[in-house]
Amino acid sequence: MTGALTAAGWGLFAGVALVIGAAIAWFIPVPAKVVGSVMAFGSGVLISAVAFELFDEAAHTGGLAATVVGFALGAIVYMLANRILDHFGARHRKRSQHQQPSQSQKSGSGLAIALGALLDGIPESLVLGISLLGGGGVSAAVVTAVFISNLPEGLSSAAGMKKAGRSAGYVFGVWGTIAIVSALAAPAGYLLLGSAPAGVIAVITAVAGGAILTMIADTMIPEAFEITHAWTGLITSAGFLLAAAISWLGG
Repeated sequence: MTGALTAAGWGLFAGVALVIGAAIAWFIPVPAKVVGSVMAFGSGVLISAVAFELFDEAAHTGGLAATVVGFALGAIVYMLANRILDHFGARHRKRSQHQQPSQSQKSGSGLAIALGALLDGIPESLVLGISLLGGGGVSAAVVTAVFISNLPEGLSSAAGMKKAGRSAGYVFGVWGTIAIVSALAAPAGYLLLGSAPAGVIAVITAVAGGAILTMIADTMIPEAFEITHAWTGLITSAGFLLAAAISWLGG
């Protein structure tokens, strides 16, 4: 039970970053360049975590073949789910300008955006719980990556929601709910997989990694590139290097 509570705490910690980002966007007029830069930096951090913490760990534990299959499955499932939500108005849920549709422009888009935010957050939360299964404590690199990436996600998406005419109740209701779900998903991963064979855990870790990388490419990098243009790659690389250094020092 202690491990599950620890996982819940870390899941909530990561989820709260979304609420903090949303609060910044709602109450402070953040320049678009800052939003795009932070989004690019967060993308680099998450890419590093996927490469060094998720894929690498899964490959060493469950073998390369199983990891490749799991990673591809995660990418495909996320892509299909994302396509369905796109149809209902969630395509631009992380955009900070005027790309998000209002409820009057696209009926049902409010629910679709909320479900899209949930889809984006679940793999990250599960990974936090899974990382505790080895008994050595949560991975500092994974926690750092999820927190740093969640901050700009909440900031950018909330800015777009506000410009689309969403209410404060909707915005903070969405991100508050996601934070709670994150706090529940992390211990769920810990409890459900606590007695699972190492190979199964490796495959599920790979599935989460594939979903997260697809999410970065589909929803985070487009927002970053539209705003920061030629600087996107450099800023993303800086985020990657920070997370890679944390992973290396922690290992």
